[in-house]
Amino acid sequence: MIIQTLSTELKSPQQQLEPSLSLLAFPGRWIGGVSLVLGPLLILTGALLRIQFHFFAPQQLAAFAAHPDLITAAYSCYAMGSVVLCLGIILLANLIGRWNRMWEIWGGTLAILGLFTRTFHAGIDHMAFRLVLVQSQEMAWQAVSDSYRAFHIFRHLNGTIMVGWVVLAIGVYRSGTLTLVRALALGLMVMVPFGTLKGTEIRAIGLLGLCVALVPLGITILRQGPPLSRKALFWIISINLLGLIFTILSLFFPALKN
Repeated sequence: MIIQTLSTELKSPQQQLEPSLSLLAFPGRWIGGVSLVLGPLLILTGALLRIQFHFFAPQQLAAFAAHPDLITAAYSCYAMGSVVLCLGIILLANLIGRWNRMWEIWGGTLAILGLFTRTFHAGIDHMAFRLVLVQSQEMAWQAVSDSYRAFHIFRHLNGTIMVGWVVLAIGVYRSGTLTLVRALALGLMVMVPFGTLKGTEIRAIGLLGLCVALVPLGITILRQGPPLSRKALFWIISINLLGLIFTILSLFFPALKN
C-alpha cells in the first residue's frame, strides 16, 4: 500500500506533498524541512563571508592569517551547511520517488556522496588553516601545494559533486516537486567550484540557486501537518541548551574537549 502511494503520478506539488510526507519515516517532516531551509542558507552565508577575498588557495590562507575569526566562521558555515543539507536531500529524494524510484535512488545517492566529498575537502581546509597558526602562512601554502594532487579516495567521487545536482534537478521537475525555474536554479549547483581552499567566485551563483530552489520547499513542508508536541519542544530546547552550555564551558576549560 505504501509503495503504491509513493509511486502515484503527481498532479501538483501542493496537492501531493502532504500525503506523501506522512509516510516518510526518515528524516521526517521537521528534520527534513529544517534541513532544506537551514542547509542552503548556511552554505550561502559561508560563501558571502569570504566573498571579499580572492578565491585561490594562497589568498585564502592570507585572508585567514589576517582575519582568522571571519574565515573560520565562513568555512565552518559552509561545511556545516553541507552536512545539514544531507538530511534534506534524503527527503527530496523521497519526494522524487513518488514519480520514479530509480531517479530517487541515483539522485539522492550522487548528491549525498558529493556533499560528503565537500566535507572531506573542508577537513583539508581546516588543517591548512591550523598550519598557518602553528607554523606560518608560507609553510602552510607549501604543504598544500606539495600535497595538492596526493591520492585520497574521495578524489574519485569528485564527479558526483556535479552529476548529483543535475540528476536531482531533472528528478524534482519531472516529479512535480519543483517548477521548471526552481529546478533549473537547483541545477546551477553544477557550477559551484570544489576542492581544497576554494573561495567564492562568480560561479558560486549556484549557491543562490540552491536557496531559491530548496528554501521555499522547506518552508512549505514545515507549514504542513501538525505542530511539534510540547514533549518534542522540551527535548529540542533541552538538548540544544546543553550543547550551548558545553560549548561555552569548553572555551574556558579546554580539557572538556577531550
